[in-house]
Amino acid sequence: MKFGPRPVGEALGTILAHSLKLNGRKLAKGTLLGAGQIAELRAHGVQAVTVAELEPGDVGEDEAAARLAAALVPDPAEAGLRLTPPHAGRVNLVADRPGIVALDAPRLHALNRVDPAITLATLPDHARVAPGTLVGTVKIISYAVAGALAETAAARARAAIGVRPVVLRTAALILTRAPGDDPKLAAKGREAMRGRLTSLGIELRRIDEVPHEEAALSEALRGCDEELILILTGAATSDLHDTAPQALRRAEGHVARFGMPVDPGNLLFHGTLRDRPVIGLPGCARSPALNGADWVLERLACGLAVTDEDIAAMGVGGLLKEIPIRPLPRDRGAARGD
Repeated sequence: MKFGPRPVGEALGTILAHSLKLNGRKLAKGTLLGAGQIAELRAHGVQAVTVAELEPGDVGEDEAAARLAAALVPDPAEAGLRLTPPHAGRVNLVADRPGIVALDAPRLHALNRVDPAITLATLPDHARVAPGTLVGTVKIISYAVAGALAETAAARARAAIGVRPVVLRTAALILTRAPGDDPKLAAKGREAMRGRLTSLGIELRRIDEVPHEEAALSEALRGCDEELILILTGAATSDLHDTAPQALRRAEGHVARFGMPVDPGNLLFHGTLRDRPVIGLPGCARSPALNGADWVLERLACGLAVTDEDIAAMGVGGLLKEIPIRPLPRDRGAARGD
C-alpha cells in the first residue's frame, strides 16, 4: 500500500486518509475518491490530499477484517458467536449464548505477530459472558494489508475462539444456620446465588436450610438430585475436615480441594457427590461482587473439570479485593470467611 500526500488531480481511485470539512459537510476518511469527490474537492479549492492507494495483491481493510473474522469463527452457531458486518476495518465477535470464553491463546498470539496492522483483541480466557457481550474485535489498523499476510493470519488462528456453553441446567442450594445467625444473612445468600445461576441459564430448583451440623447437612446432600450442588454455610469453613466437608464425605461424596489463592474466595472447597459437582461456597458469595467462587462455578457449569493445577493458576490475577474494576466493592462488614 502506498500512503502519502497527492495532488487532487492524481487522487482518483485512492482512499482519503484524513477527514475533510467542505463548507460544513464532512468528507470522511476512508472514502474511496471517485470522480464526484474529486470534483467537489476542486470546487472547494483543495489542492492536495493525503491518501492510501492499494497495490497489486493488497486487500482492503473491510475485506481483510471479514476474512480474518470468518477464519476465527468458521461456524458461528457452533462457536456461540455472531459477527458484525465489517466497518472501518473492524469486525466484532459478539456472544450469542451464556457461557465462558474459550481461547486457543498460542494461536491467537501467533495471529497478532503476523503484522502490526492485523490485530485481534479479546476478553480473557474463561471470562463469563452473556448474550450480547463483546468477546473480541478484529481490527485492521491500516487501510489495506498485503493479501499474503491476511491469509497467513487467518490460517494461524482458524477456529481459535468461541463461547463454551453452559451444560448444567439445574442446581440445589443448601444453607446452614449457625446459632445466632441473622435470617437476613441467608436471604442475602439466596438472592446472590440465584442471580449468579440465572445469569448462566441455570434453574435454582431446590433450596434447603438446615442447622449447621454435620448430620443435618449430610442428610440434605443425600436428598439432592440436581446437576449442581452448592453449600453456603452460616459458619465459615476453616479446615479440610470442618463441618461442611465432613458432611459431604458422610453423604458418600468426595472432597477434591479446600482453599484457593483468590481473594475474596479463599475458603472455598469443592468435590463431587454421585458424579455431580459440589461447591462449598465462601462467605463472600453472599455478595454479588466477583469472587473466586464465580470462577469455579462458571467452569463447572460449562462442563470443565477444575483441577488443583487450575485453581493454583488462578492466583495470578486473583487479587480481586477492592480493585477499581470490580462492579461492586466488597462488603465492609464481611466476615472472615471469604
